[in-house]
Amino acid sequence: MTDTGTSPIAVFGSVNIDVCAYSGRLPRPGETIHGNRYSMGLGGKGGNQAAAAARLGARVEMAGRTGTDAFGEMARARLAGFGVGTGHLRADGGNPTGIAVIGVEDSGENCITVIGGANMAVDRSDVEAAAPLFRNASVLLLQLEIPLATALAAAALTRAGGGRVILDPAPAPAAGLPEEALRAADIMTPNETETEALVGIRPRTPEEAAAAAARLAERGLGIAVVKMGAQGVYFRGQGAEGFVPAFPVRAIDTVAAGDCFNGGLAFALARGDELPAAVRFAAACGALATTRIGAADAAPTLAEVKALLG
Repeated sequence: MTDTGTSPIAVFGSVNIDVCAYSGRLPRPGETIHGNRYSMGLGGKGGNQAAAAARLGARVEMAGRTGTDAFGEMARARLAGFGVGTGHLRADGGNPTGIAVIGVEDSGENCITVIGGANMAVDRSDVEAAAPLFRNASVLLLQLEIPLATALAAAALTRAGGGRVILDPAPAPAAGLPEEALRAADIMTPNETETEALVGIRPRTPEEAAAAAARLAERGLGIAVVKMGAQGVYFRGQGAEGFVPAFPVRAIDTVAAGDCFNGGLAFALARGDELPAAVRFAAACGALATTRIGAADAAPTLAEVKALLG
């Protein structure tokens, strides 16, 4: 295991099981078709980011909820297989484990139905139960697949303890985020569509990303890391500013790129990297994730990232 300090990376968020059906084309409403194959794997943005940081060698602890059903057992086993601690992942007997039902056709087009289940029942009692974890975390990773107020309560504990909070504003609410949420995070990592939802600018160039980051700063955000997919990553905040071009890789599946980016960013910051180096490391993690199929299973190892960075 790589030494990222004695304090863990904490992840507070969603844990799902992804059920994927692959077919030549997606069925039309009311139609039944034969598929080619199916798969089941760990998903949810929280679970994915925890797995990504753990596969790099970090000490990672996951907080949140699963159900007490078979999918919950599967999710916990998959997380443990990545090396993620699940002592703060509560079993909810009143709600099912979250799932995503995903249809994928040969062209790559997909349709997804997410049922949040136990993820959406996460509340302040979960924050209280995991309070020592949040207070002692070097970095806390948050997303928007659990109730926002609950996530922000955890953020306050981490910042009070001297840790950093990274908020992935996904899925971005149609009405945007309140300024309270921007002030509660040290770093926010929106992609192009999330940036547009937050500030009305869809960044396609570093200049447009810089304009979007400036608007986020005006609203109280300390550090903005704007992910633009194949166009690269722009970052700005606390005296640092820069642009990291996309790494040249052969992308076949982008579903895990954002989550692996955030897991890599947390890993790099927890081990002491300055922001420019941490963003470049994270960008390499996201790029490598696009070269393989799957969500959590697409996360790269530290050796793979080092090889890409040269």
